[in-house]
Amino acid sequence: MKPLLKVIQLHKNQEYLIKKALKNSRDAQQALYTMFAPKMLSHCRYYINDMHHAEEVMHNGFFKVFTQLQSFQHQGSFEGWVRKIMTREAISYLRQKKQMVFTETEHALSEESPVLADSQLSVEIIQNAIDGLPEGYKTVFVMYAIEGYKHHEIASELQISVGTSKSQLFKARQLLQQQLEELNATHYGTK
Repeated sequence: MKPLLKVIQLHKNQEYLIKKALKNSRDAQQALYTMFAPKMLSHCRYYINDMHHAEEVMHNGFFKVFTQLQSFQHQGSFEGWVRKIMTREAISYLRQKKQMVFTETEHALSEESPVLADSQLSVEIIQNAIDGLPEGYKTVFVMYAIEGYKHHEIASELQISVGTSKSQLFKARQLLQQQLEELNATHYGTK
């Protein structure tokens, strides 16, 4: 008689974990948390400069994920659903801290923005430049340029007009372009 091989499941079935988490299985909730926490912390960090506050927002977001899990419709990705909760939680945090200020500007602004060509700047330097933006600019920039939201979706989430969303994005891009050009010039020793 040949010995039987034991099959070890390397990747847990996400649907199975969701079903178990719906039944308040702490192990399933922990497995889902472990699976998504690194990405969600990074996601919260896009919006919130301080890592400790971003982590707090992520934990609050996961609390909402697990208390609202029954509302997940299994249409689209679970990760996308979790990310949307994290985005809303980050926005809520910024509102509570009164860090988001939007200038109401309804100018017709071009969505085209110059791109910094041949930049040798590191991701960390670029992230620091994004972090240096005023919170209103930064939030709209992250939602549009990184998360892929449309202006009408941003306007709805942030309770601002579409024109204000476009204006904030335009100003954010201008300010980033200026900061990155200065950093690039310094990096190449031309300043």
